[in-house]
Order: sequence, then C-alpha cells, then structure tokens
Amino acid sequence: MCAAVAGQRGRRVLLIDHAEQAGKKILISGGGRCNFTNIHTAPDRYLSANPHFMKSALRRYTPQDFIDLVDRHRIAWHEKTLGQLFCDGSARQIVHMLMEECAKGSVRISLGHSINEVEHADGQFRVGHGDETATAPALVIATGGPSIPKMGATGFAYDLARKFGLKVVEPRPALVPLTLGGDEVLFRELSGVSTDVVAKAGKIQFREAALFTHKGLSGPAILQISSYWRHGEEIGIDFLPSLERNWPLQAKGSRPRVHFHTLLGELLPGRLAETLAKRIGLWGELANLPNAKLKEAGRRLSDWRFRPNGTEGFAKAEVTAGGISTVELSSQTMEAKKVPGLYAIGEAVDVTGWLGGYNFQWAWASGWAAGQVL
Repeated sequence: MCAAVAGQRGRRVLLIDHAEQAGKKILISGGGRCNFTNIHTAPDRYLSANPHFMKSALRRYTPQDFIDLVDRHRIAWHEKTLGQLFCDGSARQIVHMLMEECAKGSVRISLGHSINEVEHADGQFRVGHGDETATAPALVIATGGPSIPKMGATGFAYDLARKFGLKVVEPRPALVPLTLGGDEVLFRELSGVSTDVVAKAGKIQFREAALFTHKGLSGPAILQISSYWRHGEEIGIDFLPSLERNWPLQAKGSRPRVHFHTLLGELLPGRLAETLAKRIGLWGELANLPNAKLKEAGRRLSDWRFRPNGTEGFAKAEVTAGGISTVELSSQTMEAKKVPGLYAIGEAVDVTGWLGGYNFQWAWASGWAAGQVL
C-alpha cells in the first residue's frame, strides 16, 4: 500500500521482501479469502500504549476507501458477521490488486532477497539486499512482527528500530489460543467442542464462539480476549450469555423433576455440559437441590474462571502486540522523530487491532499515511 501510493505520486520506489512470493500472510488470511477490512473500524478496536496514535491515519484512510479500491478492481466481496469483509473468491485477488497498484506507480519489487545491511549517513539510507545495494533518502519499515514464523515472519523490524535508537514495546503474541494446565487439564478432553460464550478479561469482553482444543482454549472469543490477557491473570467465561444468572432457580419452579445435568445438556453441547456439571458437583432432580446451590451454579456458569498457563505463542498468533513505540513516531506521517526519512507502518508498530479485518485496515491506513509524504 505504501509503495503503491508513493509510486503513484511520482516517487522512485524499491519494495524489498525476503519472501519468494509477495503478500504471503495476505494469502493465508481469512481462510484464504482475506478478511481485508472491517466496516466498524474505530480507534477503540485497537490496543496501543498510546490509544490516540492511530486516530489520524484511520480517519484519513477509511474502510470505505479500501472498499472503493477493491470495487475498482472488480473484486467481488461479502460481509460476514460483525462487519468483517471477505473476498468472494480468493485472497490472491487482493495481492494481485496491490501488485497492480504498485505497477501503476512503476514500483520495483525485489523478492527472495534477504537484507544484509542497513546504514544511514549524509541523509541517505543504504540497504544491501542479496547482491545489490540501494540508496534512498527515505526508508520504510513494513516488515510486520514475528507472528507465524513458518511464513517467514521475524523480529527484524525491532532490530532495525533499535539500531536507529527507537524504543520498542515488548512484543507478545496476540489473537492467539490460550493453554490450560493443572486441574484445568480435564477441559482439554473436550477438544473439538465449540459454543457461544462471552469471554472476559478485566473490563473487556467479547461475545463469540469459544473452542476447546487439545491444548486449551481457542475460537474467536478466546483469540480476541487473548490480546488483553496477561500471564498469571484469570479470564472469565459466561457459558450461557443469553440467560439470566438465576435460570436454575427458574427452571426448578417450572421443571422440578428434570435433572440438573440433563437441563444443562439442553443448553450446551453434551460433553461440555457433563464436564461442567461434574465440576459444579450438582446431580439429581432440581426439586431435590438446595436453592443456594442452584443460585451458585448459575453464578459460576455466568463467570467461570480459567487461569491459562500461557499461550500457543507466536507460532499460532495471528498478530503481534507491542512493537516500535508510537512515542517515536509522528501519528500524521509515521516518520521517526529522531531519524528524518525513517518510517514505520503496519504491524511493526505498537498498534494491534481486534480479530476481523482491523489489522489489515491499520496496514492500509498507516501505509497510505506514509506513502502520502515520502
């Protein structure tokens, strides 16, 4: 995006990617259909040490701007849940579109070449890539974070930032499955079971599906909450978000002869219902169960506490939280305040979006902002 915008403004641009193929992460996104933006994009859908930093770029390049670009290239798309937009066809269409936009700006693209040196002197950046060396008055760091290393992702952006004296907010996996240990290991036996929940961490909560895995917890609700979870903390799960907390007492009045685990099995997947009923320790007909225990069961099921022992790490993280500190950058241009001509955009920066197209929109918006001024 940045290269295309700058190139179409008449700048001579060299785009270097150590991967053999352009846009590899785009190609695997959205199950291969690329969740390319979200119509509900807003600053409060992003995490950053500075919650105001992303406002300028997001305001100036909106989801509609990217939709208009997609439409001009006649790429069919559809909206799924929660404002998420996907290609009807393939993520390859988005990569092809971006490559065409680069071609319009006569951008030179170098694929499959690792960076072996980056120097800065006399107002010029010198970059060694493969057997070649390029010089330019501006250098943009757009190399993302270390999430999904099998795709070639590394922490190169942070190494480069530190080389130029820029601070880095400690990177950590985000939008990542959580792992369970200790006496919560039994929940791993539910691997493959999914149900609609509200996942909570502090004051933040998301209502979407949760999925039990052979390592712990995943699914959209868990991926979302993982970005806010910190090691050692608990998360809360409301397994019955459509019901009031006192639903067991109400059921006792209307269906006194039904067994508690049977009732729970009507509301949740069978294996999950059985496991939760055993952990709660309530068996038998509702009529024979004390009201206090039924009330407590309703409370626990509305705020079941898990204490994850970790995450599945960068290998399974969709994005990286943290990154090049926004303190170092102009929110208008993405330029480093200490190093004129040096820019950082996208996931390399300490701006992390929710699941569902928000991180792509930040990439487009921050790339556009830098491309306007290069």
